[in-house]
Amino acid sequence: MDRIDIAILQALRNNARLPNKTLAERLGIAPSTALERVRRLRESGVIEGYHAEFSPRAIGIGLQAMVAVRLTQHSRELLDAFRAHLLGLPEVVSFYHLAGANDFQVHVAVRDSDHLRDFALTALTQRPEVAHIETSLIFEFQRSAEVPIYASAEEI
Repeated sequence: MDRIDIAILQALRNNARLPNKTLAERLGIAPSTALERVRRLRESGVIEGYHAEFSPRAIGIGLQAMVAVRLTQHSRELLDAFRAHLLGLPEVVSFYHLAGANDFQVHVAVRDSDHLRDFALTALTQRPEVAHIETSLIFEFQRSAEVPIYASAEEI
């Protein structure tokens, strides 16, 4: 990767719907060059996909939380089952499998505090592999448009 590839990644991270012509103008390159570089970044797996940000309130999400989950034991079977369970829950926005005191950090989006309580009780604490949960409310969420890029051209 060179400085142009990095600039493309940063521009698309900030606005994935940026038209190719605008992207090329911002970077001072030809539109055909921008198009080819984005295609190459996609095909090589550097760009994995695109997503849309939306207003949680506009779709009925009134509360978000991070739920720390500690499992009873750490077998591949239990981890895989719990991961599959999380992926099947519509309230789960994302999750992280961690090292440390807790095994998972689960970002959930719900209608309200009643919905959060019911979700915690039915989707998490009733699971036999779950030993403990701790819920923290999210007051604000912002995604940074910047992303650190450490890879060199040889690593891509």
